Amino acid sequence: MRRLTKYTKIIKYTHIGAMLFTALLVFLLVPAIGKYSESGNNLITVFVNGTQVGVVNDSSKVDSMILEARKRIAKENDGLVLINYEVVLSGSRVIFGKTDAKEDVINNIYQVFLRSIMKTKQPVYEVKINEFTVNLKSSNEVLTLLRTAKSKYDENNEFTVDLVLDSSRQLNVLTTKVTKTDEIEEQGEDETSVFPTAGAYQKIQEYYDEALNQETGAFEFGVTNLDFGENVEVVQAYVDSDKISTLDEAIELVTKDQEKSKIYEVEAGDSLSVIAQKNDTTIDEIIAMNKEIIPDENATIRVGDEIKVNMPEPELSVVRTEQVYYEEEYDEDIQYVDNDSWYTTKSQVLQEPVAGFRKVVADITYRNDEEESRELIYEDVVAQAVAKIVERGTKTPPTYMKPVSGGRLSSGFGKRTAPTKGASTYHEGVDWAVPIGTAVVAASGGQVIRAGWGSGYGYCVYIQHPDGIVTRYGHLSKILVKTGQTVKQGEKIALSGNTGVSSGPHLHFEIRVNGTPVNPLNYLN
Repeated sequence: MRRLTKYTKIIKYTHIGAMLFTALLVFLLVPAIGKYSESGNNLITVFVNGTQVGVVNDSSKVDSMILEARKRIAKENDGLVLINYEVVLSGSRVIFGKTDAKEDVINNIYQVFLRSIMKTKQPVYEVKINEFTVNLKSSNEVLTLLRTAKSKYDENNEFTVDLVLDSSRQLNVLTTKVTKTDEIEEQGEDETSVFPTAGAYQKIQEYYDEALNQETGAFEFGVTNLDFGENVEVVQAYVDSDKISTLDEAIELVTKDQEKSKIYEVEAGDSLSVIAQKNDTTIDEIIAMNKEIIPDENATIRVGDEIKVNMPEPELSVVRTEQVYYEEEYDEDIQYVDNDSWYTTKSQVLQEPVAGFRKVVADITYRNDEEESRELIYEDVVAQAVAKIVERGTKTPPTYMKPVSGGRLSSGFGKRTAPTKGASTYHEGVDWAVPIGTAVVAASGGQVIRAGWGSGYGYCVYIQHPDGIVTRYGHLSKILVKTGQTVKQGEKIALSGNTGVSSGPHLHFEIRVNGTPVNPLNYLN
């Protein structure tokens, strides 16, 4: 019994000693031992992009360590740095374990980030002109670009360009503001350079100049207004370094003429060659852009027609208004006298025009080098112009329709090889091959002036129309109208046939203006 008690005491003392030794070990190693938790993990291994960067005892601290590593990367770069990374935390529950120092973990994350940088975006000023965009490094470069664009039309540097906040936008968007910096100096002793005098009429000229100067004293000659023709927006952004233009490149892109499409309205006196010359293009280019309405160089164009043309124009246009003085001959607007008994195709000059002479102050608006508008703000008429007076018809002229339905155009208008013996080599009309007995109708309303046999035409009908035109229908098999009869457009007048000098069943159709045959196809609707 005593022996058992002795052993029990030895075991008890040994257990107490082991516990004291363990407590001492814990005390000595506590900085490196993870916090023990019966409910969860007490050591967290941190991986970034698959690389172990350290062991921590609190997962909530990982985000701040990543933020510190990112800040270090950001301080070393001027632009916006994009890093692709993935963080994985692996937890374990242990009694003994070692954690890493915070700075070591941050440094390890930093090293992984350096290897994982995707791209560094640079801060820029993005200049947007319609759909065109260019990126520059600074606002000073933007201003230099804009001032260079306007300098071509502001040789005396009388206007300045600034960037201001666009009040119409909710975001911080800059736009341009062009202001006049100095008033144009008033004309002094060299006034005569603006209003020159010469010749035997110097005294009269001096009189007019004196009167003109009294009237124009308030005028401000030269460029009175200048602005950009497009809306310019400037915003701060981040882009790849290869998307940034140098200042010289930006100036070249913005100010160099580019081929741009615009609508041109045909004016009196225009032809395709004149339009091409006006717009610095070629006839072939105009035809290529307007094939539907201008199939070839012989196509007819009329005043008021709108056609597409290419013209050289920079990305950023400059619109300016210049106040100028000039002397010119001028014409009064044409005066028209309407005649309701005439067709619109008829007109007659009642009074020939005489040019006048005047002195003018005008505001001329240009878009780059092209004049857009001209407003006369002062006019001194030296010699009054006489207007041209024209009497013109107001009635709509008759229209002409194809006289048969269907049929194949078997012979056109003009020179040809005679299809049969006795036929003319110059065809004065057109032929449609149709079966005998096909209905023939009046191409337009009028009076039948002939209905009967017409030698080589066989049976034929002639109709006189109100506008003076005569239509002829030949090689008929049967005539259904009489001479002197009035017919309406589309009214049945005959049946087609193969009479006279004919190579086969068809209708011969002519249109004659003042007795001269013309191509009927140019008149049919």
